[in-house]
Amino acid sequence: MTHRTLAALMLAAGLAALAGCASPSVITLNDGREIQTVDSPKYDDASGFYQFKQLDGKDTRINKDQIRTVKEL
Repeated sequence: MTHRTLAALMLAAGLAALAGCASPSVITLNDGREIQTVDSPKYDDASGFYQFKQLDGKDTRINKDQIRTVKEL
């Protein structure tokens, strides 16, 4: 195998692995609003907030008491 072929295969494998990590989600709030996220929200047990990044790139935190459901797309 040439160096170019090996590099291309490694790049393709790396991109496939990164694409598999992203799992966009929809958060439904108690008032009925829905927020789409880039990745799964992470829950911070110490503060009681979910942390996530919205589709427009904003980092956001929402109290767990305001959230009805979290579903992966």
